[in-house]
Amino acid sequence: MKTSSQQLRQIIAILACFLAAAFLGCGKKEAASKSATAVPEVHVVEVVQQDVPIYSEWVGTTDGNINAQIRAQVTGYLLKRAYTEGAFVKKGDLLFELDASKFRAVLDQGKGDLEKAQAQLLKTKMDVARDTPLVKQGAVSQKELDDSLQAYAAAKGSTAAAQAAVDQAKLNLQWTRITAPIDGVVGIAQAQIGDLVEPTTPLTSMSAVDPIRVYFPVSEQEYMAAAERISKRYEDNARNPNAIDDLSPKMEMILSNGKVYPHKGKFFLADRQVEVKTGTIRIAAQFPNPGNLLRPGQFARIRAVLKMKERALLVPQRAVTEMQGSYQVAVVKQDNKVDIRSIKVGERIGTLWVIDQGVQPGERVVVEGLQKLKAGMTVNPKTAQSSPEDKVVSPPKDKAG
Repeated sequence: MKTSSQQLRQIIAILACFLAAAFLGCGKKEAASKSATAVPEVHVVEVVQQDVPIYSEWVGTTDGNINAQIRAQVTGYLLKRAYTEGAFVKKGDLLFELDASKFRAVLDQGKGDLEKAQAQLLKTKMDVARDTPLVKQGAVSQKELDDSLQAYAAAKGSTAAAQAAVDQAKLNLQWTRITAPIDGVVGIAQAQIGDLVEPTTPLTSMSAVDPIRVYFPVSEQEYMAAAERISKRYEDNARNPNAIDDLSPKMEMILSNGKVYPHKGKFFLADRQVEVKTGTIRIAAQFPNPGNLLRPGQFARIRAVLKMKERALLVPQRAVTEMQGSYQVAVVKQDNKVDIRSIKVGERIGTLWVIDQGVQPGERVVVEGLQKLKAGMTVNPKTAQSSPEDKVVSPPKDKAG
């Protein structure tokens, strides 16, 4: 009897295990079925249509509007540096001073020689004045008068030479005070106090930096596209140098820290030739530089709006997939099915991309969840949060351009 009871319990336990296994298996199949039929969620944005500015951008370097190398014009010992290195100075401000003692001595000697020459000139002039009437009276021979005239001419020459020597000595004395030839920022001194400097010795350099120039190369094709406007600008400036230039687009400068310089610049000049090796021509732009914030030699990116593209279609760059030189976007149609579509891209505007062909205004493109999509798949589209970088800001209108 106990044996039969134990067998019955074993049979019941086995049946319970089979039932539990069957129940768990059904649960797993149901979960797998639900997982297979789940609709993936994607984030989408609408294709925007609007007029956008098309920028061109170049890499350039800042430089002074005027650059001056400061050198002595006479040889002497450097006694004094009168400016603060890196500071702004005015034209005529004292920069360096040389030992002037020998130049004062030369000037004093020259003045003495001039006085002697002037005295000799006066004597010979008096001799001529005395002998001229005496020749008529026969009291003085013609030869004596000729000698007096010759001595007078020689004295005039000696006086002129002595005067020139005095003038040169004065200049040399003045040149011992080396002053700023322009308004600008002065660099670090290259000569030290006590050095013997000569006219070939560089003392320092300085630059006029307000306005400041930015030099950058443009391609020959870009130059030819704007050549007529550049030529007309030169003609207008030749007729009226103070005329406002309405032909040049206003330029922006992006500094090395990524910030946009707050002041707009304008085209200034084009170089005389195209560089044969690179096929580019050097262009200069001018930017206001109040406070001398910018200095020569800085990196700068220059950009300008060369045209407006009307009714352009825009999508975020993160919506575009590139595969072996071709571009695609995933479009979610009205029935929430995915259409993988080839597109033709245009210019990049910030974080947006101009689409020249392949999409229509108002269509929804996927910006997040692209990796798991296939053509014809049904998805659950959610509108992605817009970013400030995904908006095109039109360039400000400037009265001068």
